[in-house]
Amino acid sequence: MAKAMQKYRVCVIEDDPDVALYMKTVLEKRADAVVLAITNPAIALHSIADFEPDMVITDIEMPGISGLDLLKELRVSYPGMPVVVMTAHVSIEYAVSALRAQADEFLTKPVSSADLVSIVTRLASKGRLTKTAQEPQVVLAVGAHPDDVEIGVGGILAAHRAAGNRVVILTLSRGARGGDADDRQDESLAAAELLGARLFMEDLEDTQISAADPTVGIIERIVAEVRPDIVYTHSAHERHQDHRAVHAATLVATRSVRTVCCYQSPSATIDFRPTRFVPIDGFTEAKLALIRCFQSQTEVRAYLEPDFVLATARYWSRFGGGTSCEPLEVIKDTADISVPASSVPASDRLKGERP
Repeated sequence: MAKAMQKYRVCVIEDDPDVALYMKTVLEKRADAVVLAITNPAIALHSIADFEPDMVITDIEMPGISGLDLLKELRVSYPGMPVVVMTAHVSIEYAVSALRAQADEFLTKPVSSADLVSIVTRLASKGRLTKTAQEPQVVLAVGAHPDDVEIGVGGILAAHRAAGNRVVILTLSRGARGGDADDRQDESLAAAELLGARLFMEDLEDTQISAADPTVGIIERIVAEVRPDIVYTHSAHERHQDHRAVHAATLVATRSVRTVCCYQSPSATIDFRPTRFVPIDGFTEAKLALIRCFQSQTEVRAYLEPDFVLATARYWSRFGGGTSCEPLEVIKDTADISVPASSVPASDRLKGERP
């Protein structure tokens, strides 16, 4: 399910188990929310980090940590997340303290079910929008062999990282037919480190990758774990059988992903028909640096020579903006893949922290 269609997530922190159960039941049945009820405030912050709610409702008077102290902690860690504080004791002092701690609402118990649903619906919607705006996009690049994604979308991935997006690379084989598998794995790790990307390295048999399971299952597992907004993968228009298989498997495994695009590889056929041309001006050196990580291949593959890589990007710019582009066949597109160039100097663009 796409992120935008998920039910609102609400965390209720209430040390009275009966009250916590009442609020959880009301919100799940009448607000169609996913509710985490916490009766031990000592574990609240850790539980919130794991649950990733759209909003929090907390009692004030609790053992160990007060709701106002908890609110102050939440404002530091989650500045945009709506927080409602509640108490059974009507007090101006409590209300002033809550407002000073930047609570979004101050409620007195007992809270009617209608008021509870109304407040949660309004504030959870606000929290979801804020969280979505603050969250970086997650980009997943899927390749059959080491260096596939760096050749196809190395510039785009560098631009994503410079824009603050999280980049994940899934390589489905260690490329044993094209060189020493251990060497190629080390090269992949070095490229991911340079890019600041998270790398998943599988060990399917080179030249024998299937378009069905286990390939589909592997990609589905990674998609479920990282929840990408954008996926880049091989084109169907390929001479290499592994590339075609990965393309087919990826389309099955990314049914819930908003944007899926296919990149060009050196083995693409003349039927490769890109419909999007993403400028990578300012990121060509970053792409070349990624490709240089694959020394076992750059020494024997003419298409990895820098002038060839730059000439290819220059050619595709005739259809797009700028002076260098990477071409994409867009399968489906509801996310923004026009990544803006960063003001970060080109020499620093690959120094971001690993997400």
